[in-house]
Amino acid sequence: MQIKHRFIETNGLRMHLAEAGKGPLVVLCHGWPESWYSWRHQLVALADAGYHAVAPDQRGYGQTDKPEPIDQYTLLHLVGDMVGLLDALGEQTAAIAGHDWGAPVAWHSALLRPDLFRAVIGLSVPFRPRGLARPTTVMPQTAEAMFYQLYFQQPGVAEAEFERDPRASIRQVLYWGSGDAPRSTRAQAGGGVGMVQRNGGFLTQRESPATLPSWLSEADIDFYAGEFKRAGFRGGFNWYRNIDRNWELFAPWSGAKVTVPALYMAGDRDAVVSFPGMDKLLPRLKQFIPQLRDTIMLPGCGHWTQQERPAEVNAAMVAFLKSLG
Repeated sequence: MQIKHRFIETNGLRMHLAEAGKGPLVVLCHGWPESWYSWRHQLVALADAGYHAVAPDQRGYGQTDKPEPIDQYTLLHLVGDMVGLLDALGEQTAAIAGHDWGAPVAWHSALLRPDLFRAVIGLSVPFRPRGLARPTTVMPQTAEAMFYQLYFQQPGVAEAEFERDPRASIRQVLYWGSGDAPRSTRAQAGGGVGMVQRNGGFLTQRESPATLPSWLSEADIDFYAGEFKRAGFRGGFNWYRNIDRNWELFAPWSGAKVTVPALYMAGDRDAVVSFPGMDKLLPRLKQFIPQLRDTIMLPGCGHWTQQERPAEVNAAMVAFLKSLG
């Protein structure tokens, strides 16, 4: 099955799409630092299973427009982009899946517009109900280190580090986030899971791998590097710079539940499932997602769920989608 490409207009943006197949629509939302390409295995598998699979370059990434103002990257903008995508395709409903940052886009699309998004699949990042405090005020930090999402807050700092050598940056991030990286080294690199040394940077505390895992090729790295050389990293970092703004904007939906059928998958070596509070959230997910059909933990899998374990993810996604009728 051939993957095709085109552009659409959505929510004031020119958005690039990769797509394959015909049938019920399944929208695939990528995370950071990725692109439509992170769904390359699923586009073909879903098409072969009888679905129209669509993976956009999201706002700020790849060949899609990159608004300059930081406040144009809130979850409301991102959900709006997905609503507009359905309109542009002439579709009434879709299932939506997301990985990493794409997972909150998928969860909140289902939360806000269950009339459009009839089912949701979240990879790595679970649905998190709105907390009582601004997120950045409760992120871990010490005199020596800070949580990486705090490091990303200051415009220009992370961009300078990552854009110095986009290919090396992507190679390091994809390797060290994977289940193939030594777990002890990953945890110790910044003084704890997800921590960045104040006197260093996100990348300086990790060595470049000599060889890549079997699921990731140098050609894959070349593709991602080419996208970020063209687009830069600023758009993706701007998503993080709206974490507190998202908390403010979603006050009206405090306590709201995701009511559509749902599936959650993650790797048991994914650092996200070790983040503060996850040990309490994950066992209680069904309280916030009443129609959560299953929680699947993939042994030995790291953060890049659908790239590291394409066969298992494809099978689980297709089985879930077929169960919807």
